[in-house]
Amino acid sequence: MIKVVGAGLAGCEAAYFLASHGIAVELVEMKPKKFTPAHSSGDFCELVCSNSLKGDDPYGNACGLLKEEMRRLGSVTMAAADLTRVPAGGALAVDREKFSACVTEKVRGMANITVVSREQTELPERGIVATGPLTSDALSRAIAERFGGALHFYDASAPIVSAESIDLSETFTQDRYGRGTGDYLNCPLTKEEYTAFVHGLVSAERADLHEFEKGEIFEGCMPVEVMASRGEDTLRFGTFKPVGLRDGEGNRPYAVLQLRRENAEGTSYGLVGCQTNLKFGEQRRVFSMIPALKNAEFLRYGVMHRNTFLQSPEILNADFSVKSDPMLHFAGQMTGVEGYVESAASGLLAGIHLWRKLNGKEPVIPSSSTVLGALSRYIAAESRDFQPMNANYGILAEGSVKTRDKKERRRLLAERSLEEIERYRQALSL
Repeated sequence: MIKVVGAGLAGCEAAYFLASHGIAVELVEMKPKKFTPAHSSGDFCELVCSNSLKGDDPYGNACGLLKEEMRRLGSVTMAAADLTRVPAGGALAVDREKFSACVTEKVRGMANITVVSREQTELPERGIVATGPLTSDALSRAIAERFGGALHFYDASAPIVSAESIDLSETFTQDRYGRGTGDYLNCPLTKEEYTAFVHGLVSAERADLHEFEKGEIFEGCMPVEVMASRGEDTLRFGTFKPVGLRDGEGNRPYAVLQLRRENAEGTSYGLVGCQTNLKFGEQRRVFSMIPALKNAEFLRYGVMHRNTFLQSPEILNADFSVKSDPMLHFAGQMTGVEGYVESAASGLLAGIHLWRKLNGKEPVIPSSSTVLGALSRYIAAESRDFQPMNANYGILAEGSVKTRDKKERRRLLAERSLEEIERYRQALSL
């Protein structure tokens, strides 16, 4: 029996693939006996920071292309996401609870998977470790002892408010550039309102970080108050940018906060891009400065928590196995892939590679012209300053795709990628 440690996105992908292909799996998950500071549900694949899995267009978005590659290889998380999606314009967003419940049902329903609820405190002899960015202290120590230390950074999540508490008279419904079906609530701000809000963010009291150090915050999940401190216009050219949005009178606002549905019923909305580490009372005070949220009821406040990742280029091969121990694999954000979908993708790949090894075959890495293959090579490539990486066109091998037309270039890259994934699927006899 092969052990998979962790029932998050990566662990569930790995366990499900292995079980689907005749391998008996022991899936070790410490919930519900023990929870991390960021988790509260006993279900698998609990989404902490956001309910968005980012763009879903395979021909216009690198993460959308990654999703399609995964679907074609039988991804369980993409199947669950498609079943539990909520309106989000061009993005794939899900109902958090329904998504987790769906994956849990699929995984627990596999005859070849035995779920064991306990904390794993040491590395298994063989299998896949996918304990995520919030790996328990005991297992983190075991990893550090084995590999001489691990890197870490700190991540933040955004507040969620009840839909009925939003002042809809201060909003307009539209997706950026008209994409989607009007799935976002936009909260416009005048110059005066925006300036006051930024000043409020910068001067607000932050939660006590204890051992947290400012230099360890990852750029991709930067708290909104840290972004605001970099300059008054920083948010207006980032998360609060008004580009591609027009209010009911056809005017472009000075700045805009977007709200995105958190569940299928539309009873709760998340503040897009507003990850924060402000004290809870300060979050209520500062975000209520936005006219549409002046009477907002906060269903969940933003929090900051530790994320841990390995110095993967020194430790891992491109098949996510340990260089000194090819039957031991890691998967998920701890390998240095950044994002929900990327984490799930690494678990799917680790499962595929381990399956082949258990059947006496060599691992086959997807082509570097696919997002799956590019991410695989990224985590193993020599690097002086290794940092987490998400799906993007910059890591794809361009090869013969040469054009200055960005839209056309992405279309060509996607077509080539999906052709390569089909060849890869056939080579694996999936």
